Amino acid sequence: MRILFLSRWFPFPPSNGSKLRIFNLLAGLAQQYTVDLISFTEEPNPALALTPLQEICHSVQVVPWREFNRESSAARLGYFNATPRYYLDTFSPAMQACIQQTLQKNSYDLVIASQVDMAMYGDCLDGVPAIFEEAEVGTLHAQYANAPSWPQRLRFGLTWRKHRRHLQTLTQRFAACTVVSAPERALLQAALGDEFAADETKITVVPNGVDAASYAEYFAMPQMDTLIFTGSFTYAPNYEAMCWFITKVLPLIHAVRPDVRLIVTGRHGHCPLPTAHNVWLTGFVEDVRPLVAESWLSVAPLHTGGGTRLKILEAMALRTPVVATTKGAEGLDVEPGKHLLIADTPGDFAQAALNLLQSESLRQDLAQNAHELVYAKYDWGVIMPRFTELVERVAGHE
Repeated sequence: MRILFLSRWFPFPPSNGSKLRIFNLLAGLAQQYTVDLISFTEEPNPALALTPLQEICHSVQVVPWREFNRESSAARLGYFNATPRYYLDTFSPAMQACIQQTLQKNSYDLVIASQVDMAMYGDCLDGVPAIFEEAEVGTLHAQYANAPSWPQRLRFGLTWRKHRRHLQTLTQRFAACTVVSAPERALLQAALGDEFAADETKITVVPNGVDAASYAEYFAMPQMDTLIFTGSFTYAPNYEAMCWFITKVLPLIHAVRPDVRLIVTGRHGHCPLPTAHNVWLTGFVEDVRPLVAESWLSVAPLHTGGGTRLKILEAMALRTPVVATTKGAEGLDVEPGKHLLIADTPGDFAQAALNLLQSESLRQDLAQNAHELVYAKYDWGVIMPRFTELVERVAGHE
């Protein structure tokens, strides 16, 4: 079988959650099928990064990505268009042409379009069976559902309804969609309406995961009083989470243990954090695994967003215990108190972190249980057969 995979994110190095998922999907598919990749790239010249992908993929083509510009003419006209402004402005004629030319040149059994940014090129697929991979809607819906004031609720509600109608149009071009969790599946079913709710084959849960074996070599002695948060602030829920944690939670921890330090990795852009004692911003780190392995615990204090948190699975694979909010751990099949600690108020979150900082036995128990869970349910070796079963069914090879 020959598959064309369309990616919004150039998946090497796999330095964020989306890239990590896409890289592992490509690696898993390539073990059984011939896979060609067409990807957007944010780098002016990604040639140095092509080699690992060329070992996996039969061919790799890239198209420059242009960030959303709210002031562009396309974005302004989007106020009067049924298609959300973001997609009007970021639509790439170069990507459209690349997909069309590739489909004309080669014969494919299946196209996989990763995320909504690539699903909007569904009109280019010329009847080839296709899967809409990771149709995530949680972030926009939560923005609307949790709006703090009625003007914001009205604004985000209009955005959500427009996005939902856009999704309803896009998904008609695909035989099936995947989502990363059961809550995301329920939300997508509700957004798409009766057809998707009635047909159990339309939406398949393919959870996020890690290549557990690739984390085994990162064994380190954890440094006492070291917390870590991994996540780019270009994803708004990460920035909101850190502002909340630094202003509401960290002072409570410092009142008991003043030497505790917080390491924050990822691109921080133009999103300044509140001033705080012992907060270290690393900026972009190509490989966060050594830093996570050396930390006493990992925090995931998210209150918005969708999907499942790869930052939690990575920490678990590295035997670093996790304290998360209910939202942060949403979609993961975890048992609070056994695999991680869950806390939603500043006081409870601070106490959970302090419990881990003060108890070696609690730390070891959580780390071991979480590590076993990752190998049992969230290793790509366990997840991939579910995805390949879907691939075979949609391509008609069952």
